[in-house]
Amino acid sequence: MSDQITGTTAADIADSVRALRDRGILVPGSPLPPVRELASTLGVNRNTAVAAYRQLAQAGLVVSRGRAGTVITGHESVAQEGYASDTVLRDVGTGNPDPRLIPDPSQALATVAGRPVLYGEPVIDRGLDEWARQWIAQDLGHLDFAVTITSGAVDAVERLLAQALMRDDAVALEDPCFLASIHTVRLGGYRAVPVPVDDEGMTVDGLRAALDAGVRAVICTPRAQNPTGASLTATRAAELRAVLADHPYVLIIEDDHFSMLSQRPYESLIGPAHRRFALVRSVSKFLGPDMCLAIAATDPTTAERLAMRLSPGTTWVSHLLQRLTLTQLTDPAVTARISDAREHYAARNAAFAARLREHGLDSPTPDGLSLWIGLPKPARVVAEGLMRRGWLARTGDDFALDERADPSHHLRLTVHDLSDEDADTLVADLVAAAR
Repeated sequence: MSDQITGTTAADIADSVRALRDRGILVPGSPLPPVRELASTLGVNRNTAVAAYRQLAQAGLVVSRGRAGTVITGHESVAQEGYASDTVLRDVGTGNPDPRLIPDPSQALATVAGRPVLYGEPVIDRGLDEWARQWIAQDLGHLDFAVTITSGAVDAVERLLAQALMRDDAVALEDPCFLASIHTVRLGGYRAVPVPVDDEGMTVDGLRAALDAGVRAVICTPRAQNPTGASLTATRAAELRAVLADHPYVLIIEDDHFSMLSQRPYESLIGPAHRRFALVRSVSKFLGPDMCLAIAATDPTTAERLAMRLSPGTTWVSHLLQRLTLTQLTDPAVTARISDAREHYAARNAAFAARLREHGLDSPTPDGLSLWIGLPKPARVVAEGLMRRGWLARTGDDFALDERADPSHHLRLTVHDLSDEDADTLVADLVAAAR
């Protein structure tokens, strides 16, 4: 294929690949030549080929598959969270919060308009900045950090990686992995290095192997890891910090997405001497997915780089949204509702897990919105059985970093919004499908 790609500049090479895709010569899944091979064929510097692939990745035209190389994207190159479209089945694979537990913002909306914000003004609302600093200081107060506001956690992770990495740089990801992290790393053209997750979070041997492989960033979920629900224990976090102590400039990104809803204490990979870090806390799980806002607490150098990518007049987060977030998070009625939601998710998931254990199915009671169900046979077989009984489930295969891995024996089920009667029916159908 490299003999059909032409060009001597990054833009020309990218245009050539785009033209081959438009003409149908390259189709979704078609592999592109490795960077070194393409550079050699075209007689250009390797960095030129790297820049061309980065342009294509940023345009969403190609994704990196790690050792499998770079391929042309399709419309569904990576599974997405949320409700499945065009199905009559009862969807229990959504990963969504319960809409009945999301605070109604109507009253707060009436109070946040105020004075308009103009170009050139500070991009972070002063009140939200002060509140966020106090919130984060409870966990990172021993570190020198700055606060940045982004359009949600995925936006934060994407910007953090972009300011620190180049195409083909390696990133350590939990395996199984949050779908958005897989998507972000692939579209950015980075190489995903899997780190296994067990009941205590990232494994020490897995992280050590990833660092030995030269990763420049580590993305970790300290609580309610998606999809497994695992949270870092104090012992495991200390062991991981010890491994990272020899790598102070590796960027640590902690996606604490379940912060206010979690039943577990926050434990961190970020050691006292670590130089590049980010703790990201979005509000989407407790204020609703449409509240696209996250607080990113980072080391000052990283904060300066992020500020350049969120400059006034271009891509700052709306002050109306910032004020709405602050108004809700400082309202006792809203925080009480969030507390009720925390108890609801924990109780409903625990009750469903207990039902499964009565029937011999492996179902720990983790943290998070969903359950990670162990099965005696491949998950796709069980999911097909559930479909015949009217249920749509999410298999663990979607969350695997290596598409060539053995079939998953896990389902991720979102069941907290089921009635007791529906929960009993699902358990019975799941047990029957797993036989």
